[in-house]
Amino acid sequence: MAGLTQAQLEHYDEKGYVVAESVLDPQEDLAPVMAEYGAVLDGIAQDLHAQGVIASTYADLPFDRRLIHVCDESRQLFTQPFDISLPQRAESAAAPMHTGAAVFNLLVNPRLLDCVESILGPEILSNPIQHVRMKLPRRAVHTDGPGGLAGPTPWHQDNGVVVEAADETEMLTMWLPLNDATVENSCLHVVPYSHRDGIALHCPGNGGLRIPETQMDEAKAVPLPMRAGSVLFMHRRTMHCSYANRTPDEVRWSFDLRYQPVGQPSGRPLFPDFVARSRANPESELRDAAAWAELWEDTRVRLAASAQQKFNRWSADHPGCA
Repeated sequence: MAGLTQAQLEHYDEKGYVVAESVLDPQEDLAPVMAEYGAVLDGIAQDLHAQGVIASTYADLPFDRRLIHVCDESRQLFTQPFDISLPQRAESAAAPMHTGAAVFNLLVNPRLLDCVESILGPEILSNPIQHVRMKLPRRAVHTDGPGGLAGPTPWHQDNGVVVEAADETEMLTMWLPLNDATVENSCLHVVPYSHRDGIALHCPGNGGLRIPETQMDEAKAVPLPMRAGSVLFMHRRTMHCSYANRTPDEVRWSFDLRYQPVGQPSGRPLFPDFVARSRANPESELRDAAAWAELWEDTRVRLAASAQQKFNRWSADHPGCA
């Protein structure tokens, strides 16, 4: 097992995060994922063109510019068809999501899991709070929508977006760009050492849960530009955000994934977790992409049929959210 170095582990423990370079190979590990999403975008573009919504499918353009053209011309966002998780309330048993084999292979990538094992140990659960983010330039966004494709992601802690039962779960966030993440196209910003201060107040809003300005010192934040293939490992209580994409024609494309020790609450009990690695019980590991997709499909049916569920602890009525 390779994993993280001792220096990297010490940086993580001290500051609440660490960036590891060249964990993934852009061609071997990331290109299959990007090709899979290219097929998803192709289906969206063909449907819109057939409906007369867009003048062309823009099939000759690379993925990022094609997505910008499709969103700009259709004046729509397509956050959910690309995402690898469901929204907190699925209004239909046919709610779109993407559970392709290439994405599953990324979730169980041995080099990623080696790094996770360095921090969490050998019994690793894939936490179901996971997303793909394709942040568009502002000029291509014509509607309000979930944070994945639109504006800034507000300051928050990943521990702050789960229910209280998971407060002591050793949840590890892994953030990785599929293309280079720069300050201009909206790399992540973090507040070093903020993982030491417990869980801050989070206030609900249109952009998602946010930590009020009174609860943090944004001046202490640092940007983390990263090259494709690098991976950010982040403590569950590290404050982080991303700002708007200020480029004219780039899409900042990333995944945020979460892992935890087997046997601890996931913080999202309605969603399906799975054993990604177990040295003690290897037969418990999930290695079938189709079975993973089926877990999410079954969840979608149950979620659509159920009453609205509690996904976090926060209320906009809190005095600190005024």
